[in-house]
Amino acid sequence: MQNIYYQPMGYAFGDCMPFYKDGKFYLYHQRDTRNPEPFGEPFGWALAVTEDFVHYEDKGEVLLRGEDTEQDQFIFAGSVFEGEGQYHAFYTGYNRDFAAKGKAAQVLMHATSDDLIRWTKSADKLKLPPQMGYDPNDWRDPYVLWDEDSKEYILILGAHKQDNRQIKTGCTVYFTSKDLEQWEFKGDFWAPNMFCMHEMPDLFCMGDWWYLLTTEYSENSKTIYRKSRSIYGPWQMPDDDAFDGRAYYAARSCGDNEHRYLFGWVASKDQDKDINNWIWGGTLVVHELVQKENGDLKVKMPDSVHNAFAQKVSDNLFAEKVIEAESGVHEGFIGECNEETFLFETVVCFRSGTRAFGVNFFEEKETGDAYRFEIEIKNGKVDFNRTPNLPWFRYMAQGSERPIFLEADKEYLLQIVVDGTVATLYLDNTALNVRVYEPKGKDISLYVKDCSVNIKNPRLCLLKN
Repeated sequence: MQNIYYQPMGYAFGDCMPFYKDGKFYLYHQRDTRNPEPFGEPFGWALAVTEDFVHYEDKGEVLLRGEDTEQDQFIFAGSVFEGEGQYHAFYTGYNRDFAAKGKAAQVLMHATSDDLIRWTKSADKLKLPPQMGYDPNDWRDPYVLWDEDSKEYILILGAHKQDNRQIKTGCTVYFTSKDLEQWEFKGDFWAPNMFCMHEMPDLFCMGDWWYLLTTEYSENSKTIYRKSRSIYGPWQMPDDDAFDGRAYYAARSCGDNEHRYLFGWVASKDQDKDINNWIWGGTLVVHELVQKENGDLKVKMPDSVHNAFAQKVSDNLFAEKVIEAESGVHEGFIGECNEETFLFETVVCFRSGTRAFGVNFFEEKETGDAYRFEIEIKNGKVDFNRTPNLPWFRYMAQGSERPIFLEADKEYLLQIVVDGTVATLYLDNTALNVRVYEPKGKDISLYVKDCSVNIKNPRLCLLKN
């Protein structure tokens, strides 16, 4: 059960289509019943409305799926935008039975609304079927924006070429339109020959930079981005092209007048077991985007989420402590937490020569059994696992890591949010989301491998009443 991250009761949260209007974020999304497994029962789009990413108003399902015999048996991802005096939704109509009948399984479809709640489908008036040369069963996730320079709408979507699905022909393709009624297919928008399929593309401008997002359909399964000075590229790959790890999927962005946020879901694990693989759908987690001077994008915890926590009064916390290990590992106790939702944060500073440091949480006092985030200074990464990881292995951790490069003798704010089975690390504008299904204890500790780390003002915080 989540208390701050959003997951509707009884459902897994699927792909999110965020839209901002008049101080509120309208989060259209899919709800999967897991009956008997992901995509077992067809779904449409549900809606949750929030102003702070902490409190959500559930509007239920607002864009209803079609009958089992219709193209939109499932309503897969798309986008919501305002144009030509109305609100519009372009979405993917998917019928799982059509491919066997020689029909396109996925077709882009359209609906309109005057209030963002009640939607009217355009039926056969506006459909954008798979184009010649592209796989008719992988043609999805449209995203629409207005280009002020060309005075036209641009619609991008994920696709791949009509050949062996294992071949890396995944691409983002696009249409253009002057009026949202007549659309002209333009071909490939970005075709890097890197992935088998592109999912959930997103295109937006911040300052002097354009950003193209996609979720790579690969063993890494991350939302990545490219940057350019032009809306049409060429697209530059930054040193760190992802926003989170393997568990954070299908992130789309949306901004208010001052900030831009990422809306992605943290995948659940099969049968809710640490050792099992990730499965589609889970829990919504929102990151705030941070733009660096060179145009690279990083993330942070939204202020409204941080402000939802109040400090917990505890005699175990302290002003400052140095944890040292001349050789090997030394661990320092921080505090104990009995709650399922909490925030731990502290300022850390390590000396030159430190090999690694990390945080253990849900630690069992007697055995040291814990989950841990470890920052490997020498290897330039942060990763997640269980400790001790015996019998090998107890946690399926593939992809639960992020690149991070920290400097000695510099202070960094380290934050960990735990909400139910979701744990999120923030450090130096780098995020890593994971799942924790089988905690053993209640302790939180910080450790160092070789040399020393200084801890200042640790805080263990609970949600405000």
